Amino acid sequence: MENMANVYFYGKHYLVPADLTIMNAMEYAGYQLVRGCGCRHGFCGACAAIYRKSGDTKLNACLACQTQVEDGMFVATLPFFPAAKRIYDINGIKPTEQIMMQLYPEIYSCIGCNACTKSCARDLNVMQYIAYAQRNELEKCAAESFDCVSCGICVSRCPAGISHNLVGLLARRLTGKYLHPESEHTNKRAADVAAGKFDELILQMMEKPLEELQQLYDSREIEK
Repeated sequence: MENMANVYFYGKHYLVPADLTIMNAMEYAGYQLVRGCGCRHGFCGACAAIYRKSGDTKLNACLACQTQVEDGMFVATLPFFPAAKRIYDINGIKPTEQIMMQLYPEIYSCIGCNACTKSCARDLNVMQYIAYAQRNELEKCAAESFDCVSCGICVSRCPAGISHNLVGLLARRLTGKYLHPESEHTNKRAADVAAGKFDELILQMMEKPLEELQQLYDSREIEK
């Protein structure tokens, strides 16, 4: 019992192993996760959750698949938040100075409270990339928001009703479509793949046990 934690999911008490993530602890407690679970590795943003700890009034946001349970934790998941998504054809719009005003005019109502940045489960400077969007600095907005997984937690905390993740997505789409349509690095890698440069390596990877693949994945070098 020393390695167990008292947690509350949706107000109901459970005793779960203390080394589990919130997502795994919910499944341990008997929840069948049909929504609010995806990649389970912090990339898809489907498992947004909010929690408070006993005796603390602060509301915390996280990804349930990446956050370990703590004793006295009160948890509720937020698998979807109704963000104001605009419908557009990327081939029919251009990166003009008016595009953000046309599609997401609410960004100009930002009061600078920084609640979006404070709540981000990926520790992104959300308010900064919204500021870039306001100034039509689309490339900077795209770069600053690049690691966004669209969990929607920032949207849920914004008093101005800004759909931050969708603003960043628009900036990245416009940047990729019009401002940087060609990537020399990507084109070279695609040519290498087509030429069969990695065929032998892929076959070697397919023969490795799952544990070794996991170790290789965890120790991989990530380009900046």
